[in-house]
Amino acid sequence: MIKLVILLMVIGLIAAAIVWWRALIRQREGFIDRYPYAKFLDRRLAARRPELSEAQRGLVFDGLREYFQLCRESRKRLVAMPSQAVDDAWHEFILFTRQYQQFCERGLGRFLHHTPAEAMRSPTDAQDGIKRAWRLACKRDGIDPKAPQSLPLLFALDALLGIAGGFVYQLDCLAAVQAGAGTGFCAGHIGCGGGGCSGGDGDGSAGDGCSGGGCGGD
Repeated sequence: MIKLVILLMVIGLIAAAIVWWRALIRQREGFIDRYPYAKFLDRRLAARRPELSEAQRGLVFDGLREYFQLCRESRKRLVAMPSQAVDDAWHEFILFTRQYQQFCERGLGRFLHHTPAEAMRSPTDAQDGIKRAWRLACKRDGIDPKAPQSLPLLFALDALLGIAGGFVYQLDCLAAVQAGAGTGFCAGHIGCGGGGCSGGDGDGSAGDGCSGGGCGGD
């Protein structure tokens, strides 16, 4: 009888922990979605990227929101940054140190560090991080990561906005080369497993040490 009571108590505790964890996940997801990014960042992003309209900056904040959701879902594994425009907004957010720290605590349960490629633990971290970003972003947008017919927002944003020095991803790199537009990164190959590639545009010099997902959050 005592063993049965103990077993029921253990099962009850496990069930309660599962309910609590799921509620916490929903709470963090909602907090990230509802956070007023533009309130803090719109003026600073406008100064940094004066070529962007208010509506275009809104798309960048949508991308930033999406990136934080990917970091939340990654469970402390590094997620590389696929967009230079979103990275710019992230840099500006970090400068609001108190707000950024509070955001990380409530939305992620940890402080999200901005890690440049030079500071990563191994040369493969950036490649692993961009593959992880691709898989998570495709899943959230309902895209087959191994046979994509479109790009997730974070991977499409820089080209959509015409960001100078941005990261441009091609769904079909071979066709792009044949058409004379073979610059950018091979998004169509990122999800192809161990032999996957993120491609390269030859210079890897776009802004703040990030090249095609070269920097990320961990």
